Amino acid sequence: MYDLTNTVAGLNFSALPQTLTNGILNGAIYALIALGYTMVYGVLRLINFAHGEVFMLGAYVALLTSYALGYGPAASGDPTNPLLSLAIMLLLSMTICAIIGVLIERFAYRPLRSQPRIASLITAIGVSLLLQYGGALFLPVSPPPSIKETVNPPEFRKPVTIVLTQPDEKITQTIADLKPAYEEAKQKWEAQKKIEKDEFELTPEGEAIRSEFQEKERAYSGAVREADTSSNKIIVPTGKLIMLSTSMFLMVILWYLVTRTRAGRAMRAVSHDFDSAALMGVDVNKIVTLTFVIGSSLAGAGAMMLASFQGTPLTTFFGLQPGVKAFVAAVLGGIGNIPGAVLGGLLMGVAEDMVIWAGYSEYKDAVALVILIIVLLFRPGGILGSSKVEKV
Repeated sequence: MYDLTNTVAGLNFSALPQTLTNGILNGAIYALIALGYTMVYGVLRLINFAHGEVFMLGAYVALLTSYALGYGPAASGDPTNPLLSLAIMLLLSMTICAIIGVLIERFAYRPLRSQPRIASLITAIGVSLLLQYGGALFLPVSPPPSIKETVNPPEFRKPVTIVLTQPDEKITQTIADLKPAYEEAKQKWEAQKKIEKDEFELTPEGEAIRSEFQEKERAYSGAVREADTSSNKIIVPTGKLIMLSTSMFLMVILWYLVTRTRAGRAMRAVSHDFDSAALMGVDVNKIVTLTFVIGSSLAGAGAMMLASFQGTPLTTFFGLQPGVKAFVAAVLGGIGNIPGAVLGGLLMGVAEDMVIWAGYSEYKDAVALVILIIVLLFRPGGILGSSKVEKV
């Protein structure tokens, strides 16, 4: 029997742990992209609207690399070394995205660095449109390609189940009592099917055996469904767990780089005061280039993992929605603040899945705009950012 006390106003609270888990898994990718936005803004005070398209190119690099490694649409058979293939796809996506980020900074933003900020902003939008529509000229877009599932090792495709509360003992006992009779009826029906001429014109004996099997199957399946409803568990695809672990690992490396290395100190100095850092001998061009390398490579890593573990179809607009949501995540956490970008990304993922949980999945993409409006109205600096309001 379904537990009505667990449902309030149409909301199934037993599904809340699964919803929060899904939100964190999705939010990790938003956080990786948001780090690119926040790092560039922190150093240059520029919103790099082309960052979502760098993310898109990272997914295409992963796709084309998978083709080169033998996972093309016409390929048959299982891969021989999928772990090595995934590692190559990840490294190439990060490397190519880093190069693209540097090229964008060198040829689109650096010449305008001394110009009014609006010039760089318009250029960023122009680069974004150029990559979206120009990319369609040489990238496969129709039909939208996707990375083959077989690129993942079989163990990556298995779900991991975490049982929070066990099913009711009576229901468990009922399942145990029904299972032998169900298995026996199933075997009897499978054996009878082999001697029947047609499943739609059964002999009287075959009809009786099938009716008995269907009756046992209904009773057993009903008990299993009831047990699923009375228990509380979290099911996580193994691929997404690896995606989360890799994302957290990259974030820790970034934290170490920024807080414990000389380059990180220089980066923080440039972020604090661009001109003063230059007067103190910091090579600001190298620091800006390093910023684009790190931000773009993180976007490439996120794109490769999202495209590989979810098999999402790719178009040149693949980075548009994740880019917008990651930008809002950076604003939510406090744009220019690295921990804030991570926090904002996770909150964005959770908020999106909470909207789905509430039964409004068609509005899940609109939640980013609602959050942006709320943040700009009540805390323009974001959760961890400065309360100082600045015109961009």
